[in-house]
Amino acid sequence: MHPQSRDHTSPADDQYEDLLGLWSDLESALSVVLARPLQVQEFSAKVQQIDRWLQDLVAHDIDAALYLMFQLATTSTVGYSASHALVCGTLCHILAQELHLPQRERDSLVRAALTMNIAMTALQDVLAEQRERPSTAQQEAIRNHPHESQALLTRLFIKDSLWLDVVGQHHAALPERVPLAQQPAKDRLTRILGTIDRYAAMISPRKSRAGRSATDSVRAIVGQEDALRDEVSYTLVRAVGLCPPGTFVRLDNGDIAVVLRRSEKANHPLVASIIDARGEPRHEPRLHQTAVSKPRVQSALARSAVTVELNHRTMVRLGLYAAQHSQELRSMVTVPGALH
Repeated sequence: MHPQSRDHTSPADDQYEDLLGLWSDLESALSVVLARPLQVQEFSAKVQQIDRWLQDLVAHDIDAALYLMFQLATTSTVGYSASHALVCGTLCHILAQELHLPQRERDSLVRAALTMNIAMTALQDVLAEQRERPSTAQQEAIRNHPHESQALLTRLFIKDSLWLDVVGQHHAALPERVPLAQQPAKDRLTRILGTIDRYAAMISPRKSRAGRSATDSVRAIVGQEDALRDEVSYTLVRAVGLCPPGTFVRLDNGDIAVVLRRSEKANHPLVASIIDARGEPRHEPRLHQTAVSKPRVQSALARSAVTVELNHRTMVRLGLYAAQHSQELRSMVTVPGALH
């Protein structure tokens, strides 16, 4: 279902409450396309439609989009392949805007991100649930999947050569010190997708390991060196923050909080404290603008370190009101049982 086809006659608040459902719908639609591509009529048109839905949701509110996307990615391994594809597609869309890519490159990049693993969708879901190391046959399938995915997309009548090229080489090791603008389009897009693919895989949990924190994932990609040396990693941090909306942090007062919105400073987001320093869940979330006052973010946390279940609609609305309607925000924060 296209998000705009829903009835939006209700107030703006209700639209925000429905965003979680819209993201879930989008993930479900993508899951169907990736699971049975040869049975999808007008495959190319369907992928383009999913891409448009994604753009609509990000345009609605990028912070809410990031919050819901990261929560979907880090709270479940069900349908890992579709979830991973959606995270990659969304982040590629955001980075394409940050990097001012031409429209054609942006379209090819995002559609490659959504379909790069299409030849191993079922295997990817199995691997996410598998505790043991991949078998020899599984390792072979993993090695071959870029070219197999490219071949499958060709069978599905994808004519965009840039989309196909990027899928076919999305695991290729390319120079990261060459300015993106000086590289051929397919190499430029492959670098962007490769960085995002690794980042998204690291934050997502699997049965064999918990997902890393977003900050640890960035550090693992860029190493301990200055992120400025890698244009893509630097742009990723600049665009979504070291601690993106939807991820968890420990504050320097001992509390555990969820990030709601970015700020002008990469490591100073708006957060909602959900667990106090004694490890007790807060009955009501406590908001902190870490960019302007204490407490500050001390460290990022992986989802596995947090046991509280969040009401995502409440959190998205809290973030919205914190940014735009402070009077209403204060009344919302005092609502009993906001986490339940």
